[in-house]
Amino acid sequence: MRLRYVSVVAALAMAAAACGQSSGDGGGDTIELTITQNAIAGGKNAAGANFIQNWVIPQFEAAQKAKGKDVKVKFIPSGVDDEQYKTKLSLDLKSGKGADVMDIDGIWLGEFAEAGFLKPLPAQSDSWEGWSQIPEAVQGLATFNGKKYALPVGTDGRVLYFNKTLMAKANLPADWQPKSWQEVLDAGAKLKAAGVPVPIQINAGTAMGEATSMQGLLPLLAGAGGEVQKDGKWTGASQPLKDALGLYQKIYGGSGLGDPKLQQEAKGRDKSFQQFAEGKIGILMEGDYFWRGVVNPATGVAKMADRDQVVGYAMIPAIEPGKGVRGQDFVSMSGGSLRTLNPNSKHPAEAFELLALTLSADGLKAETKDGNVRITPRTDVNKEILAGDPLLTYISDNVLKLTAYRPPVALYPQVSTALQEATAEVVGGKTPDEAATAYQQKLEGIAGGAGNIAS
Repeated sequence: MRLRYVSVVAALAMAAAACGQSSGDGGGDTIELTITQNAIAGGKNAAGANFIQNWVIPQFEAAQKAKGKDVKVKFIPSGVDDEQYKTKLSLDLKSGKGADVMDIDGIWLGEFAEAGFLKPLPAQSDSWEGWSQIPEAVQGLATFNGKKYALPVGTDGRVLYFNKTLMAKANLPADWQPKSWQEVLDAGAKLKAAGVPVPIQINAGTAMGEATSMQGLLPLLAGAGGEVQKDGKWTGASQPLKDALGLYQKIYGGSGLGDPKLQQEAKGRDKSFQQFAEGKIGILMEGDYFWRGVVNPATGVAKMADRDQVVGYAMIPAIEPGKGVRGQDFVSMSGGSLRTLNPNSKHPAEAFELLALTLSADGLKAETKDGNVRITPRTDVNKEILAGDPLLTYISDNVLKLTAYRPPVALYPQVSTALQEATAEVVGGKTPDEAATAYQQKLEGIAGGAGNIAS
């Protein structure tokens, strides 16, 4: 009976091979790979889905065939809320399933790595040609505990936007570049004297959610020389935090430089976009999305037909020259997504080759054509595709090399909310010291005690 069982199994295996029905376990001649991201044709991130389906898969399968390999790639689309996508990935990876190549938000990296869902990239990745084209700061997005777990898909940067027309009324230059926080405040005072309704807008409060952290407190914390987490410890009621909250107090604490009510409105951020487009806000701190998606003359949610002539931009200064994080004069914060390998893949070598193709120079140029321009992780590609966009070129050339990232750990969202609450307290009238102390108390509860906090 045992011999008969073996012969039946062998016969079934031969039949499957003859029909080309490889299960992806390496037992057949056909290698089957899958790739997924939160994108779907005709829906969410449609351009990304079309790129994978129409360029990556044909190119990769042809390249593998030229090497004598029969490789078939299937794209697994998705078009759901990011948290739903994250949950599905987590469940798949936990159960040993999931696509061979997958996109994740950069902020999920540490959480997935700590859970054992992801492993560092294989040694094969060390020789990838793309690393030499990615700035070290951008490589940090894909790094956790000193090891690379993914390849960066793209990134962004935060700057100070300003209305050149309003600046001219305040006798401020069209190429304004403040070198300290005091110079920002001084410009705000001149804008106020010139009759500008809202001289300065820096996101604050909880209604704006993560936009308060990324476009507000975290860049200021970096500008004061601080980080939200360093060497495994969270930053509590430190002097850099108090300095950052102190700037909020100077803007929203009765000076008339900012609108405290706007920070409390449910649609406050959207309203700030509209006010800037209408010439009612002089200076606004935001990411490159503001340029691409908000005041874009063609497709923006708050279109500015004269954007290219009226909107200026400058790097975010440290509190004083040389006093920013890493001793920098200027700072920024960046986010971005990652593309990584499933550690359960049966074909890790081919999976990495697929991953690398998507982020090759040719791949990124193909993905970003037809108006789908964005900042890629590669400087060689950015120099070509961003040549027609001054703001994106500015960020690529000047901001990415000095940017910083949020800690990619599971507790960060709770910490971020507590930071947003601290800004809300200052805007509501509490002192920076009071808000920082309250933040530290919340942080101790989040982080599991004072031993995990550096003050």
